[in-house]
Amino acid sequence: MSTSTKNTDLPFEQIVGVSRWAEGVRKQIRQIASTPASVLIIGPSGTGKEVIARDIHALSHRSGCPFVPVDCAAITGTLFESHMFGHVRGAFTGAHHARVGCFRAADGGTLFLDEIGEMELAMQAKLLRTLQQRVVTPVGAQQEEPVDVRVVAATNRDLAEEVRAGRFREDLYYRLKVIPIRTEPLASHVEDIPALADHILQKFSSLHGLLLKQLSPEVARELMRYDWPGNVRELENTLERVVCSTDSETLTAGDFSELKSLSQMQDARAARSTTDPPAAPVSQDEARVSSSPEELTDWEFDPQFRGQWLRIEEVERELVRRTLEHTSFNQTTAAKLLGLDRMALRRRIHKYSLDTSASRRGRRPKPC
Repeated sequence: MSTSTKNTDLPFEQIVGVSRWAEGVRKQIRQIASTPASVLIIGPSGTGKEVIARDIHALSHRSGCPFVPVDCAAITGTLFESHMFGHVRGAFTGAHHARVGCFRAADGGTLFLDEIGEMELAMQAKLLRTLQQRVVTPVGAQQEEPVDVRVVAATNRDLAEEVRAGRFREDLYYRLKVIPIRTEPLASHVEDIPALADHILQKFSSLHGLLLKQLSPEVARELMRYDWPGNVRELENTLERVVCSTDSETLTAGDFSELKSLSQMQDARAARSTTDPPAAPVSQDEARVSSSPEELTDWEFDPQFRGQWLRIEEVERELVRRTLEHTSFNQTTAAKLLGLDRMALRRRIHKYSLDTSASRRGRRPKPC
């Protein structure tokens, strides 16, 4: 999520990293920035979606005009309509002054619709009309106002699944997804962490007027071991805390004691998942898999985790891992038990670095 100009010659802050993903996103930004096409950025929270949107704007011919970010999850109902399209004076109780709204405020520039998956269906219909007609009608007005805005939207939801569930308009989905860009969890490109950490330390040292701090090699390795469920946002928050609470120029493992403890927990879980005994094979290629509560809730975490409060991510990882084991790594069946589509399950397998190699060693579903 963080940005820097070290990796390329782009004249502004951008996605940092040496990974294939970071290089690919920088290349894609260059290719699409000059086009007027709508962009949909999809990925987990804290992975740099707004940074990508700002970089697209900065490289486009619209860079001299406003970049207006909108949090679609923060405001709902009539207030959101006014926030987006503006209103005339007296349009509703409390409307003592006219308001231009975000679309007209971004005229000539870029409108960034963050968390687009949270937008109410009624507003989705109005947004679709604006994108198609390039006009807005302020609340309480009769006259349409033309707008010239490029829309970049972002979400951490699976919008295709939202469409199937009837929570997101299919026509709007395809209108926004002219150019899709996918961000990745930080754990999937840990080789970027040293460069990210270096940039973040520089940023916060400058911001707080403190001595520029360096990571010891030991700390750099520790940062790469941790899986960062909060992604780059969590990395930023952790490093800001350390920068503000440490006087030394070189950061050591002692400054990250909490992080080291979490890493050890993760390593222990990973070791356990690779040493579990294989399931006994059955004669049927496709045996029925039970999902009875009695069978699936009799779970215990490793003794070394007892007495420690588990995060949602830790529980989710264990649930996905054990469901895969329960179905003998049949991802279609596991996805059904978890209430996910197969692609959503595969993203979680990737996110938590789960070992599915057993599925290629001829393991079969457990009988009921």
